[in-house]
Amino acid sequence: MNNITVSTDKSKLDVNFIQHFLKDIYWAAGRTIQEVQTSIDNSFCFGVYLDDKQIGFARVITDYVVFAYLMDVFIIEEHRGKGYSTILIDTMMKEPQLQKIKIWRLATKDAHFLYKKFGFNELAHPEKLMEKVIK
Repeated sequence: MNNITVSTDKSKLDVNFIQHFLKDIYWAAGRTIQEVQTSIDNSFCFGVYLDDKQIGFARVITDYVVFAYLMDVFIIEEHRGKGYSTILIDTMMKEPQLQKIKIWRLATKDAHFLYKKFGFNELAHPEKLMEKVIK
């Protein structure tokens, strides 16, 4: 496999690269560079690098004990289908600082197959969850 690495070092993240991808994707359309930076500042982040060039990203919002929400997971299109998403999620699930978390959640429209490999399933009781969306 190529020289693929996953890092939690926020200083290595290319915020412009991340925002450029997110601004056009269905779950984050229109997110500004300032919003991306704020979300990075307030999350546990993972950068994916191929030969030291960033090709992917993900972040976790968490209290480090009870709950974690996985967000903004992506590998850029030209590097999909090579197993890099699996490497990213595996690294996240094995991250020592996240081992005490009891409940993990995420939202996905089209990547159920990926997350199921790591024990994610449909909600057992969706009727118990609520949300407030501000547009």
